Amino acid sequence: MTILKNIVLERNGKKPILLDVFNSTTEKECPIVVFCHGYKGFKDWGAWNLMAKHFANAGYCFIKFNFSHNGGTIKNPIDFPDLEAFGNNNYTKELDDLNDVLNWIEHNFQDNSKVNKNEITLIGHSRGGGIAIIKASEDSRVKKLITLASVCDFSKRTATIGNLEEWKKSGVKYVMNGRTKQQMPHYYQFYEDFKVNEERLNIKSAIKKLTIPHLIIHGDNDTSVSIKEGENLHKWNPNCELTIIDGADHVFNTKHPWEKEVLSAQLKDVAELIQEFINKKA
Repeated sequence: MTILKNIVLERNGKKPILLDVFNSTTEKECPIVVFCHGYKGFKDWGAWNLMAKHFANAGYCFIKFNFSHNGGTIKNPIDFPDLEAFGNNNYTKELDDLNDVLNWIEHNFQDNSKVNKNEITLIGHSRGGGIAIIKASEDSRVKKLITLASVCDFSKRTATIGNLEEWKKSGVKYVMNGRTKQQMPHYYQFYEDFKVNEERLNIKSAIKKLTIPHLIIHGDNDTSVSIKEGENLHKWNPNCELTIIDGADHVFNTKHPWEKEVLSAQLKDVAELIQEFINKKA
């Protein structure tokens, strides 16, 4: 396994993106897996590095990244030193970030015979699941999709961050981060951007358009995103596969920091299900 951490993807006029590449050293061509973190998440959260190693050891090229406005910085990609960036994040920025990551993959692996850039699987956790669904519905480079504890509706979450009139008047709403105790800002631009792009940001419409294989994984003990959201995703596109992980919470019984050398039993089950799904012939 080769590991390249904190690769800086520079972009004209936009904040840079940090990427990690965990690549198998197998002699065969490696499929690519791209992981999208969720709300108040980051690429180095909890057990995500262990999960990346698991996939690299299993013969994949596993790429994870920080969304550009997730609140991390190039020098400090863990936690949220840049709350101003966090407050200026929105769904379309995240879709744009993911597109630039896919472009980076296309450019950087074009002459690499050990990596198959034509076999890209997207994995999205929580809010990142909604982003991955929308991107997969509009980008033919994505061949398979896995969503972990994914949200099914951006509109409810966007409109319920507080009283809209107060939000518009003050320009900002705050959400407490239970772990770091930071007051995380959401500027009113978040709502404005959603309304302008509401049709594109409709997860229900996006999943109905999907024709690629899609695996939905949800824990039955998820108190952050109800299991009903996973069931809704499956209902809207019955061609998807839905798997429920018994006893799993929103992060599959891991936490940050994750100091163990092994995955939780639930996240190990998730990783094995994903491998089986990716390896399955259409």
